[in-house]
Amino acid sequence: MKRRKFLQSGTLAFSGLLLARSAGSAMFNYKKNVPVGLQLYTLGDLMTKDPQGTLQKLAAIGYKELESAGSQKGNFYGYKPKELAAMIKDAGMTWRSAHVGGAPFNMAQIMKMAKTADDSARIQKYMERMKDMPKSLNLKENHQELADAAAEGGISYLVCSSIPVSTLDEIKTAVEVFNKAGEACKKVGVQFAYHNHTSEFDEIEGHRPFDYILTNTDKDMVKMELDLAWATKAKQDPVELFKLHPGRYPLWHVKDLDKNTMSPAEVGTGVVDFKHIFDNAKESGMKYFFVEQDGAPQPLQNVTHSYNYLHNMLG
Repeated sequence: MKRRKFLQSGTLAFSGLLLARSAGSAMFNYKKNVPVGLQLYTLGDLMTKDPQGTLQKLAAIGYKELESAGSQKGNFYGYKPKELAAMIKDAGMTWRSAHVGGAPFNMAQIMKMAKTADDSARIQKYMERMKDMPKSLNLKENHQELADAAAEGGISYLVCSSIPVSTLDEIKTAVEVFNKAGEACKKVGVQFAYHNHTSEFDEIEGHRPFDYILTNTDKDMVKMELDLAWATKAKQDPVELFKLHPGRYPLWHVKDLDKNTMSPAEVGTGVVDFKHIFDNAKESGMKYFFVEQDGAPQPLQNVTHSYNYLHNMLG
C-alpha cells in the first residue's frame, strides 16, 4: 500500500510538472509572438521634424509595430496614408493602428480630465503645442473618411484617442459616434477601438462611462484599447477589466506611472504591475501593445529603456 501511494503521488507530481511546463511554455510563446510596439505620440514633434530618421532609430532600438497619433501636421504627419505606410515599411516596421479624435473638445472639457496639478500642467503643455495644428478630421463628423484613410494605409485598427465623457449627454454622444465609426470601419475591413483615460471610470449621473460605452456598443465592431496606466491611476485592476469583457481588448497602451507624481514614466520604473497584467493577456484578447509615455523628457532614450525592460520581461 505504501508503494502504491508512493507511485500515485509520484505520478501526480510528474503530471503536475508537465502541466506547469506546458503552461509556462504556452505563455512564453504567446508573449514572444507579440512584438513590442510604440505609440508615436511619445516622441513629441520628432515625427514632424525628421520622420525618416526617427523611424530608423526606432527600428534600431528593436521596435516592430507602430501606432500613429495626431500631430501639428494632421493625423498622418503631413503624409497620405499610403506614403506613411511605405515609409514605416522601409524602416523595417509595421503600421498597425492610428489614433484620431472622436469629437472636438473645448478647453473646459479638456481640463475636466485633469485629476492633479501635474495633469493640468501636462494638458496645458499639450494644448500649447497643438495650438497651431491644422484642424484634423474627427470621428463625429468624418467617420467614413477616417475609416477609408485607415484602409488606404493598410492598417488593422482605427482608434478614437479621446472624446468628451463628462456628462451623460456626452457619454451618449460617444456611444453614437462609436457605433457609426464601427460600422464605417467594418465596411472597409478595419477594426474600430476606443482608448480610455481616467475619466471613463468616474461616475457620471449614476453611470460609469467605461461600462456604459461597452454595454451600449456592439462588442464586435467597437473594441477597447486599454491604457494600463490610466486604468491603474483610476484605481482599476486591468485584469479585472479583462474579466468584465473578455476578448474585447485587442490593443493595450503599455505605460507606467511615477510612484510619487503618478505621471507617465518609463515602463518598469513605476507602479503598474506589468507581470500580473501580461500573465493574463490571453483573457484580454490582446493582439498588439504599444509603449507610450506622455511628455517624455528624452523621448528616444526613454523609449529605449522601456523597450529593454519589456524585451527582458517577456523574453
